[in-house]
Amino acid sequence: MSILIDETTKVVVQGITGRDGAFHTAQMVEYGTKVVAGVTPGKGGQSANGVPVFNTVHDAVKATGANASVCFVPAKFNAADAILEAADAGVSLIVCITEGVPTEDMIRVNAILDTRYKARLVGPNCPGLISPGKCVMGILPGNVFAPGPIGLVSRSGTLTYEIADELTRAGLGQTSGVGIGGDPMIGTTFIDVLPLFEADPDTKAVVMVGEIGGSDEEIGAEYIKKMTKPVVGFISGRTAPPGKRMGHAGAIISGNTGTPQAKVAALTAAGVAIADTTAQIPQLVKQALGI
Repeated sequence: MSILIDETTKVVVQGITGRDGAFHTAQMVEYGTKVVAGVTPGKGGQSANGVPVFNTVHDAVKATGANASVCFVPAKFNAADAILEAADAGVSLIVCITEGVPTEDMIRVNAILDTRYKARLVGPNCPGLISPGKCVMGILPGNVFAPGPIGLVSRSGTLTYEIADELTRAGLGQTSGVGIGGDPMIGTTFIDVLPLFEADPDTKAVVMVGEIGGSDEEIGAEYIKKMTKPVVGFISGRTAPPGKRMGHAGAIISGNTGTPQAKVAALTAAGVAIADTTAQIPQLVKQALGI
């Protein structure tokens, strides 16, 4: 099985005619994802990579039955409102790739999603998600993933790719990979994804990739204590000095919060095997599975 997306997912791409939207739509279509529609206001009636383009998400959903959206709308063109447009159109899963969305905008978006709509948001500033061999939404390189029993959830896009490649080369394919993003205010966190992997009968172990900043890893650690499946962890940015942002907007140590030591300690206390390098992850997974 898989989580969140599979071969039946019908995807609409918001911002499909832009540079990034067009390029990654072609990659998703080539992978086999059912990209059924695109949206660019004012360009309805056109097509992009063989995908029909609509003026609004409402029009796209009505015409194609799309139930998931991947958003490439730039922050300066109001990606936050694009997310809400998808939710208002009845899309149940929204994946926002866009970086640079103001935190204040995301506070507003999350509050509206929580109170008004039944839509799950992944991102923003994330690479998306994949169920290998079935569907990819976002910018994840499908060639480094393979079907298998490992669930992968990560705050870092590039580390998601690197670790997926190392798992695949070690014969450890994945049920699904979820890049949740590294902004301070995101729609889906570790505590949202871990229960999905715990409930998935085909996921036998989980790899969780965190980084400095925030408390999502510590919150996730409390849930891991209740899990029946082994979890292997990795925390990036351990050498980052306090007060310095490392890559992601959320990857900053402020005072005594968000330190790598606190995250490693919390995960270790929850029974998570922590890798010091990404290369160690496949071996720790095999040890956890007894293979």
